[in-house]
Amino acid sequence: MKNEESIKVIPLGGLGEIGKNITAIEYDDEIIVIDCGLSFPDEEMYGVDLVIPDITYLKNNAEKVKGVFLTHGHEDHIGALPYILKQLNVPIYGTKLTLGIIENKLKENNMLLDCELHSVNAGDIIELQNLKIEFIRVTHSIADSCAIAIHSPLGVIVHTGDFKIDFTPIDGLVMDLERISNLGKEGVMLLMADSTNVEREGHTISEKAIGKTLTRILSSAQGRVIVATFASNIHRVQQIADASVMYGRKIVFSGRSMENISQVAMDLGYLHIPEDHIISMDDMRNYSNKDITIITTGSQGEPMAGLARIAFATHRKIFIEPEDLYVISASPIPGNEKLISRVINELFKKGAEVIYKDLEEVHVSGHAYQEELKLIHALVHPKYFMPVHGEYRHLRQHAKLAEKLGMQGKDIFTMETGQVLELTKEEAKVTGRVQTGSVFVDGLGVGDVGSVVLRDRKHLAEDGMLTVVVTLERESYSIIVGPDIITRGFIYAKESDALINEVKEIARIELNKCLDKKIIEWYVLKSKMKKSMERYLYEKTKRRPIILPIIMEI
Repeated sequence: MKNEESIKVIPLGGLGEIGKNITAIEYDDEIIVIDCGLSFPDEEMYGVDLVIPDITYLKNNAEKVKGVFLTHGHEDHIGALPYILKQLNVPIYGTKLTLGIIENKLKENNMLLDCELHSVNAGDIIELQNLKIEFIRVTHSIADSCAIAIHSPLGVIVHTGDFKIDFTPIDGLVMDLERISNLGKEGVMLLMADSTNVEREGHTISEKAIGKTLTRILSSAQGRVIVATFASNIHRVQQIADASVMYGRKIVFSGRSMENISQVAMDLGYLHIPEDHIISMDDMRNYSNKDITIITTGSQGEPMAGLARIAFATHRKIFIEPEDLYVISASPIPGNEKLISRVINELFKKGAEVIYKDLEEVHVSGHAYQEELKLIHALVHPKYFMPVHGEYRHLRQHAKLAEKLGMQGKDIFTMETGQVLELTKEEAKVTGRVQTGSVFVDGLGVGDVGSVVLRDRKHLAEDGMLTVVVTLERESYSIIVGPDIITRGFIYAKESDALINEVKEIARIELNKCLDKKIIEWYVLKSKMKKSMERYLYEKTKRRPIILPIIMEI
């Protein structure tokens, strides 16, 4: 196989996880990258802000990488770009709205002038030496979304990106099923399709259905209506705005990403709101509450986002008022359920009315359900299939769906991040693995928090820390000051004085044993103290705090 012509498909993220979507496709001396997303940390990643993919493979083959081709403007597909472009500055190709959102990110990082951005339209084809990359319009929960078809000398690869099949989209631009069908008729070597909602039967509801619910809700609201939704869901924002304009309400945007993305969308012509209907937060005092709609971030309950700050009275300009109606127009991303429940509970406690997905149809998914996935498989009927975008259970269920539709198991590749799928004219098989993984972003640090640091943070969070400080005189091999004990997150009560005194005594005895033998090497003294203290503390408390011995010499 090595001597034959082959094309490699290398997922560097997005398999076995939600988010962090990035895939490399390599033919001869050309590599193209599809998407470059991030994921958000789980509760085990103490202090981590974002998770981005490890692109060691791309850096090692930097001269081959011809560009990053983006399917759409969601964080899990574009969020890592500001970090990745610092390591690998290559051209970026995306639709107008996608690039508009990226430009904002690059400005914030003072990188815009250094980056090469190429705007494309659905239907455009970018020609490289061996590969042609075609953008195909799809419908999703953000405008300007595309599937990508890679035309190579060996055949066509179709990557659906995130999609749903919506026959009545808000912008009237339906998914280009005709082009997808034509590619299927011409012959598709490999289909890579979104697996996020493969467990859900039937079809997704059209985004237009939400507009009817929102209009009805606004028609009967007596006070302000505060709607929390994803800033990137331009079509949802459009429907909220349309209903507000219909009932003579002024619109206020709250939250940095909401303000930024709505401005980009209006500037580029994707969001249409009469200028005289948009007011600033400071201008709200000039209008009665029944004439105001606030569109805010925080639909996932994020502590620093607009909705949570309003709920917990930490917002500088928006406070809960009588007759406020809160609408959470989103469903929780897996892992965020507790955060959003906390915000909803707090809003109810403070006397607000709250409408969320369990009560009303105020959200629809942007990802295809089973019947829509079946349609794509039927139109494309690929030679090989690789499920993408989802946890491992989603990938397995999508593989089973493909088998039910008639594909043979040997032609379906349920892969893990980092594995290499190699395709030739005759066959396809997994031929190896490249370095992949997660890089943690913590504050300004990128990659300086690793598994060891996270393990320590977890240990500190669960068992706390105990520091023992002692001063020795080198000449006389004696203790001058200490041992003194400082604890954090371990025990803090007067009843624990006896325990602390015992620990001090154990440290002193262990030190004196060493000093009597004329041992003054710090690493020996620290190790002996630490072991004896750990043993004693576990016997007495069944806890293992991190013990930090500090020795000073004079």
